[in-house]
Amino acid sequence: MPNDLAASRRATVYAFLEQNRKTLAAVGSRTRLIFGLDATASREPTWSMARELQNEMFQEAAKLGGLDTQLVFYRGRQCQTSNWISDAAQLTKFMNQVECQTGFTQIGKILTHARKENLRQKVHALVFIGDAMEERDSDLYAIARELGLPAFLFQEGDHPGASRVFAEIAKLTKGAHCRFTPVAARELADLLRAVAAYVAGGRQALLANKTTAAAKLLLQLPPR
Repeated sequence: MPNDLAASRRATVYAFLEQNRKTLAAVGSRTRLIFGLDATASREPTWSMARELQNEMFQEAAKLGGLDTQLVFYRGRQCQTSNWISDAAQLTKFMNQVECQTGFTQIGKILTHARKENLRQKVHALVFIGDAMEERDSDLYAIARELGLPAFLFQEGDHPGASRVFAEIAKLTKGAHCRFTPVAARELADLLRAVAAYVAGGRQALLANKTTAAAKLLLQLPPR
């Protein structure tokens, strides 16, 4: 794994856990997370991989309890949102029904939706997976400044415009921007499962499966 990818992933984990360390105690054991997805045609070659990774994270969280997830995806001219879901089977069923379609990016709609949801009831993080950015960057930055929660943007590929804008959104929201490729898919899956386990079950959940590299990385952090 390239050093810059490892460093970026480590920074993502630290930022995510630091945010949750400050908020979980105030709301109890449940955490609310919005999962935003680019489902346009350019992502079709890696859609199955991404869907598998997301399903694994959902299943890990469901084992531990404490994580409510809402899916938001755009494709074609659509931008659709699921209900808040805590059941892994229901999340997987919803995700498996999504097919990629040609269209432009609608990242602004996802950010706006996340801001509105957070105003209704606290949302602890937005996770977004995409590979392109075709909107006015200043419009996205304006929304990001008012988001009120950290955004964690996982970028497929190396689109320069997406890299620049994703990094700036992460900076504005005190989140993180991390690239990944199909080669690093398994490591990303381990990271997502470990983050879900930590958020829902704390260090004890990680200790139960401390053999993975991701779990070992999180266990290096001081206790919450």
